[in-house]
Amino acid sequence: MQPAVLANLFAGVFILPFFLFSATAGQLADKYDKARIARIVKIFEICCMLAACIGFALESLALLFFVLFLLGFHSTVFGPVKYAILPQHLAEHELIGGNALVEAGTFIAILIGTLAGGLLAGTTNGTFWISSFGICIAVIGYIASRSIPAAPPPEPELQINPNPVTETWRNIGFARKKRVVFMSIVAISWFWLYGALFLTQFPAYAKTVLGGNEDAVAVLLATFTLGIGIGSLACERISGHRIETGIIPLGAIGMTVFGLDFYSASSSVQPAEHILGVRSLFSQLSIWRIMADLILIGIFGGLFCVPLYAVMQTRSDVSHRARIIAANNIMNALFIVTGTGAAAGLLAAGVSIPGLFGIATLANAAISAYVFIRVPEFPLRFLQWTGWRRQGRKE
Repeated sequence: MQPAVLANLFAGVFILPFFLFSATAGQLADKYDKARIARIVKIFEICCMLAACIGFALESLALLFFVLFLLGFHSTVFGPVKYAILPQHLAEHELIGGNALVEAGTFIAILIGTLAGGLLAGTTNGTFWISSFGICIAVIGYIASRSIPAAPPPEPELQINPNPVTETWRNIGFARKKRVVFMSIVAISWFWLYGALFLTQFPAYAKTVLGGNEDAVAVLLATFTLGIGIGSLACERISGHRIETGIIPLGAIGMTVFGLDFYSASSSVQPAEHILGVRSLFSQLSIWRIMADLILIGIFGGLFCVPLYAVMQTRSDVSHRARIIAANNIMNALFIVTGTGAAAGLLAAGVSIPGLFGIATLANAAISAYVFIRVPEFPLRFLQWTGWRRQGRKE
């Protein structure tokens, strides 16, 4: 089986549980103690990593596919827990910082996992080292989960509905009761589509557009994820340690402006006559503009998404907050799958990779505008916030 086909199959197997089990996961997080669920999930993760070891040892592709499905299930159950538990243990003025750490940690973990996997795969007995690395990370996760304080359920008498279809619609219905919550979910889902588009296109972009080698892919990935981490962590300071919705339009504007410049810079790159290493690549001035755009897209992306998570958490009804977060996870998965399919279709139709980034950036402007029209609180607060900051500097 060709690597490209395998990669798409692996992605599909991992994301499938989000559609099948998110609704149930949200119910569990509203019915049972979230700290206890987190510990059970981390024990389950250790078991998955042990099964992966067996799969690598037996060279069983079928078993590895099954393990990947189980890891998708693990992420599906853990998602509502990690976001719904924050408002239980953090004061409202701490939520921006808490969500910032979660978002920064998520993308830094993606970066470390991707780089470590690539490095370990190239070593002697690579599958052994990958398996060992996975087990160590899972054990560390379980040890960390032991320190999570108890998080009593808001609705312990909830009757679990095992039907994923009806419960999914019910959860989306909970989210739609408050427009600001539902539109925050739409905006978060768009952010994940936009980010996933960049991450998935980096390998082809680095080689066919920049003329770089595998190291160039790693540099692009590191730059983009570092930007998101910086933007996420900067939210708390910029917002003045409160949930400042005025930052959301700022993030959208930055993602659009630097996304368009990234498209322009990428379109003007001259094709390389041979594959370039990182040092040769960075000897070109045009690459520095591209890297600056990438890190700024990431920074403004972090500013965009972190306040949205805090809005979703604080504006949701406590009794079914986890189920609303489960609806968010379903929407995230739906947007990513749809966006990946649309990107594949556009590329097959002859659109260049820089052109794909340009289309995505224009879509970012359109979707952001739609969200702000539906929730005028965001742009109005942006105008008030920027006016207040200008006035503060004058004084």
